[in-house]
Amino acid sequence: MQQYINRALFMALFSFESHFACYEQGKFYKRHVDAFKGQGNRVLSLVAYLNSDWQKADGGELVLYANENDHIGTRVLPAKGTFVVFLSEAFPHEVLPAARTRHSVAGWFRVNGSVNDSIDPPR
Repeated sequence: MQQYINRALFMALFSFESHFACYEQGKFYKRHVDAFKGQGNRVLSLVAYLNSDWQKADGGELVLYANENDHIGTRVLPAKGTFVVFLSEAFPHEVLPAARTRHSVAGWFRVNGSVNDSIDPPR
């Protein structure tokens, strides 16, 4: 995937980091961006949802905002098989409270931020 994105979109993605997330009932994640503007570390964010039989009443949606002034956003139901990709610096987002435990794998493609022979991200 990294090679395809680099060739098709000229993004110069260098490495990938990820984690498994388990949000217990009622847990959430406040509005944020995955990379601070200009830092250029995390470039592309990805989320894959693992929740079988997820219904709208279960909550736990990812809300993606178009910019800092957007207060409505676009809601993504965390149903199994849903895969979300967005630019890490450009889209503020949050995870709403869920009525049951919610699972996902989140990841970030990074660019090479190496300076003075210090590799960032480290290998």
